[in-house]
Amino acid sequence: MSMKATERFRASAEVKLRDDDAGATPLRDAKARAKLSKDELKQQERDATAVLTAQIAQLQEMLYAQRQRKLLLVLQGMDTSGKDGTIRALFSQINPMGLRGVTFKAPSADELAHDFLWRVHRQVPASGEITIFNRSHYEDVLITIVQGMIDDKECKRRYAHIRDFERMLAETGTVIVKIFLHISKDEQRKRLQERLDDPDKQWKFDEGDIVQRKKWDDYQRAYERAIVATDAEHAPWYVIPADSKTHRNLMISTLLLEVMQSLKLSYPEADPKLSTLKIA
Repeated sequence: MSMKATERFRASAEVKLRDDDAGATPLRDAKARAKLSKDELKQQERDATAVLTAQIAQLQEMLYAQRQRKLLLVLQGMDTSGKDGTIRALFSQINPMGLRGVTFKAPSADELAHDFLWRVHRQVPASGEITIFNRSHYEDVLITIVQGMIDDKECKRRYAHIRDFERMLAETGTVIVKIFLHISKDEQRKRLQERLDDPDKQWKFDEGDIVQRKKWDDYQRAYERAIVATDAEHAPWYVIPADSKTHRNLMISTLLLEVMQSLKLSYPEADPKLSTLKIA
């Protein structure tokens, strides 16, 4: 029996983020890899992802119809790791009525006047909803510790708050899936350069990305610390190699489908009274 995605991609207890691991393609069949060209492999992965996302869409409709459970998908990763691309690839077929994407920018003055989780709690999914955090509450610890805005004591305190916060969400019906999109430093360089070289993509470029890139190693260690500090059975972290965009999407769709299938979703039971109702 093949290993489940929730086991294969689950972060280890002592996670180490190595550049070499970012290019892994564990779901590619060895025989197919030998027979197909790179473009053919990518198309095969796109086709497989489309099949999986169609199944996810059907389960999402059941989730929305039942209005009992809720799902929070947290996407974290370095700049250009593919958070936006993942959302486009996985959720294009889903009914937008039951789907919501949230991006957390730099906190406003009003948000800074409250605890750092105040603005996050208002955005968590409602019953029947899938909410995607494109960046998340983790930004308020990762960036601040790397930039020296908080000390080690405050960093530990915030991770303790996150653990309590996520436990509360899980205990009140929220299924939490946290994904770290793991790209290599060289792949980030390529993607940043592509944005600069394409006039239609230059709007995506932020000079701040260059500043943050200089602290690459510091961010890798900060992510390792975050994952180890907050991984839990009710709020697991998964590390997804993300140098290959098509394989990244295949891995995440495989993982998400597995999680949703484990919820044993179904449509609400039919009302016998409605089966005899005739519309005049």
